[in-house]
Amino acid sequence: MSQTFKYGQDQLTVAIALEIAAGRVKGELSPEVTERVKASHDHVQAIVKEHTVVYGINTGFGPLCDTRISEADTRTLQYNILQSHSVGVGAPIPEEIARLMLITKAHALAQGYSGINPATLDRICWHIDQRITPLVPEKGSVGASGDLAPLSHLFLPLIGLGEVWYKGQRVPAAQMLQQEGKAPVVLGPKEGLALINGTQFILSFAVKAVERLYNALEMADIIGAMSLEGLMGTAKPFDPRLHAIRPFAGNQLVAHRLDALVRGSQIMASHADCGRVQDPYSLRCMPQVHGASRTAWKHLEELTTIELNAVTDNPIIFNAHDTISGGNFHGQPMALPLDYATVAAAELGNIADRRCYMMIEGRYGLPKLLIEDAGLNSGFMIPQYTTAALVTENKTLCFPASADSVPTSLGQEDHVSMGSISGRKLMQVIGNLEYILAIELLYAAQAIDFRRPLQSAKIIEACHHHVREKVSFAKKDRIFADDISALHQLITDKSLIHVANTTAAQHQINLNGPYDEQFRLS
Repeated sequence: MSQTFKYGQDQLTVAIALEIAAGRVKGELSPEVTERVKASHDHVQAIVKEHTVVYGINTGFGPLCDTRISEADTRTLQYNILQSHSVGVGAPIPEEIARLMLITKAHALAQGYSGINPATLDRICWHIDQRITPLVPEKGSVGASGDLAPLSHLFLPLIGLGEVWYKGQRVPAAQMLQQEGKAPVVLGPKEGLALINGTQFILSFAVKAVERLYNALEMADIIGAMSLEGLMGTAKPFDPRLHAIRPFAGNQLVAHRLDALVRGSQIMASHADCGRVQDPYSLRCMPQVHGASRTAWKHLEELTTIELNAVTDNPIIFNAHDTISGGNFHGQPMALPLDYATVAAAELGNIADRRCYMMIEGRYGLPKLLIEDAGLNSGFMIPQYTTAALVTENKTLCFPASADSVPTSLGQEDHVSMGSISGRKLMQVIGNLEYILAIELLYAAQAIDFRRPLQSAKIIEACHHHVREKVSFAKKDRIFADDISALHQLITDKSLIHVANTTAAQHQINLNGPYDEQFRLS
């Protein structure tokens, strides 16, 4: 590991959270943070001893907030809440998302407003460091009193319950603890509530979505430029003067990237004086459409960074005589941008599908269905069926979960965010988008080959060569699902972006211009 991150002290970013989850950065608790956490824990002990009525410490939860709990039962209360709230259903979320939940919760607890025992926080950090990841079902959170159900499952292993991913296997937490020689954690007053109150499920999906959508945005520009070359479109709509008089930064970035990607292309130069007046929108309006999605991504990234460094527990402990039972656990601040980003991701797929369709129409000198012997061969007719299906599926996923609210907890929690659903839907849409882009890449590479011996610009030629190392030019029908799978991997493993960026650096091409810092993933 090349560096460390101090929970509760350093500024957490999307990139750092992902690096900790991958094991490339180690999170640690400094002595100062440990002392701060201990002080907050001491405040809770004083509240219990003084019999001061504070929600969740010596009262019941939700609609039972007026029910007093005796000092003797305050510990039992914390075990009961973890068990009773573990009601998640469905498949387990990806291990990486569950690790991000541990990381983001550790950072929030380490800020010293939650009354957690330092020993409990140490055990959470141990899980992160040892990559022993709790099993968390994907469904069951309404995103209001925090992500109660998924966080309950996340922390069941602390008390020897639930399941974990351990040495590549799914095993009971009790078995793991026995093999590791660890005893279950003994929870004190408020600790159970501190563990399960928060937005870490929503937040962790947002962190991963920020990374994946950024990758898709980068790919959409590169593949869109390749399609533009294959369709012999023009770069005039990317003129910076055009975008200076409608100065959305996302649009300006995309216009700059597209212009840089095709500048110096022989293909582009070969039809400079053709009679085409203008291109269809899916080519001409890439800066406006891709750029709007860039803006939505930036909004999500900014709000995710705020949430990464926020305290979303309840009640908040300032000291033994100053506590606030508020609503920082409510997921609405993240639910809205997640829904916005879902539409943004879906729109990247919508416009990519239109470019795919255009490339098989037999326009602009390309053979119908992008194959020389159409009839005997169906060529690239059917991959566009897949993009059409994925685009439509994405449209059905674009209804904003945050627009709905079902009252829970006997009306005590009468408005909820459903942000957990927003996060999960966004990941589904991005997953479909990655396949749509893979199919457009398949089409664009085939279309460029029909322009030979003319060469494209340097970055696109390098990307085309990388594609052809995995997928050959199609002279006749074959199982195109294999090609789609191979190109999908080039997108998800980011190797095509690496080729583009490396080539740009080698030839001193400024691919992002003055907008790099503003739209960089940090």
